[in-house]
Amino acid sequence: MDLKLKDKTALITGSTAGIGYAIAKALAFEGATVYINGRGQKRVDEAVEKIIADTGNQNIKGIAADFADRKQIDDLLSKLPGVDILINNVGIFDPKEFKNITDDEWFKFFEVNVLSGVRLSRVYFEKMLAKKWGRIIFISSESAMQIPSEMIHYGMTKTAQIAVARGLAELTAGTDVTVNTVLPGPTASEGAGEFIKAVARDQGITDEEMEKEFFTSIRPTSLLKRFITPDEVASMVTYIASPLSSATNGATLRVDGGVIKTAF
Repeated sequence: MDLKLKDKTALITGSTAGIGYAIAKALAFEGATVYINGRGQKRVDEAVEKIIADTGNQNIKGIAADFADRKQIDDLLSKLPGVDILINNVGIFDPKEFKNITDDEWFKFFEVNVLSGVRLSRVYFEKMLAKKWGRIIFISSESAMQIPSEMIHYGMTKTAQIAVARGLAELTAGTDVTVNTVLPGPTASEGAGEFIKAVARDQGITDEEMEKEFFTSIRPTSLLKRFITPDEVASMVTYIASPLSSATNGATLRVDGGVIKTAF
């Protein structure tokens, strides 16, 4: 299927690994011009080179920026003043007891996970409206709907992303601009993988045993009963980023492996 993305330019934040990298690669395979982003230039350059090698798409570029630093965000916007597709993927997480989460940590999580997308959207959204075409996609999490007790500050930011996306979608009436949120479930991304490996080591069990335990006791409602791959999430996002998805707007779309036990 031709997703009609060959003339589109996309920025994917936090895309040197995991879900962001998989999305960037999928869009590159479709022929889009893709901007990779990460905090360090070395990892950005490595991701750019690998995607070019894997896809044959030469229109892959990189911009390093730390979304905890407002100046670096401004620098990114000056280098890339407009895009057709914005994937707000960058995010941080850290399992921590509620009583131990400081005010500074609450602010940091909100700034990186929520305000990163707000700041980019504030610039790119108006330009999309002027062109009457564009895609903004927030990569949230099933944790937005099922707030994890071990990461309440993280869950809060994922819910906030849904609210921002829906509010922006209300401003798109009469255009071909869409704003949606995608909710991945437990995914075998770099950060989650390291967390699971660390827990497995602490408990003296194998990674495979830890994965089975995870879906028995921590996410027992999963119908998939395994970690989702980043590529599986990227497939959904790539379609939503395409012109073919024009009737999907203001939606919260789940790629959660059935973890959320509701039909709607």
